[in-house]
Amino acid sequence: MNDALLLEAARAGAEDDFARLVEPHRSALHAHCYRMLGSVADAEDALQDALLNAWRGLAKFEGRSSLRSWLYTIATNTSLNLIGRRPKRVLPIDYAPAADPHGGPGLPVAESVWMEPYADEKFGLQDGLAGPEARFEQRESVELAFIAALQHLPARQRAVLILRDVLGFSAREVAEALETTPVSVDSALQRAHKAVETRVPARSQQATMRDLDDDALRATVDRYRSAWERSDVDAVKAMLAEDAILAMPPHPTWYAGRDAVVEFLRLRPFRAGWRERIVPTGANGQLAFAHYAWKDDRFVAHALGVLTLRGERIADLTFFRSSDTFAPFGLPPTLEDPS
Repeated sequence: MNDALLLEAARAGAEDDFARLVEPHRSALHAHCYRMLGSVADAEDALQDALLNAWRGLAKFEGRSSLRSWLYTIATNTSLNLIGRRPKRVLPIDYAPAADPHGGPGLPVAESVWMEPYADEKFGLQDGLAGPEARFEQRESVELAFIAALQHLPARQRAVLILRDVLGFSAREVAEALETTPVSVDSALQRAHKAVETRVPARSQQATMRDLDDDALRATVDRYRSAWERSDVDAVKAMLAEDAILAMPPHPTWYAGRDAVVEFLRLRPFRAGWRERIVPTGANGQLAFAHYAWKDDRFVAHALGVLTLRGERIADLTFFRSSDTFAPFGLPPTLEDPS
């Protein structure tokens, strides 16, 4: 059945046909909600609510806009409603000042204030642009720095920037979705550009990784894994940029500068008696690694580390220290000791 027949059947009450109609859009809508909310859990809630609202409102869809545009309108407004009821998602650098590595990581913040990593492969995020008028690549638009920058925008500015620059909708389409005018959309977009440009690196991770050939990327992955599994702090130090940052949500503590990062590593994860196994993965369109710590005669899920590169150097290390982050990446909760 083509979309027109599926739509007709869905309007007649066929839930299965409605599911088939929206399925091709589901992954992209999930990514959209994640950009809006900075949280995979919140994105899943928003997507479920949006699809339920779409099903209930299907009779009102008259086909004057595309199905894609209509679904994004519902998902955007559902996300805007959630933003009003839930705390802003941030990274530690936006939560507290840099810390002294000798003080330890401190207590985790129990509130749901932290951004979450995005398993872009699982959710089917595509390469390239979402449309000919889009400004950001789809993978670029889920990079940690970009998602963090979005969370600092007022909610409607955030929606305008995502709809225009990530999804490539016209000013008129965005105005209709947000019940405003194209002039207001253009004004909001200009303000959003200025705010985001002050918070994101000059080069995206997609551009940075394209500049490195496959051999260089594999070498980075191998060096990182080997250094951690050997607890070789000097090897990690050689990979870091001078102004490198290390953060560990849900702990608010973060460390600024290569020397501070290395001192923390020396005192904590590379201390005598601590063992880890590292499994390469990918998150937010970036290099990422699952860290497993030795406990009770096995390696247990400990943290998901996302790397931000500047050339061949590591500029940021963000460790999401919750075993709950592993399941969306298809990672097991434990590993057997290979030795």
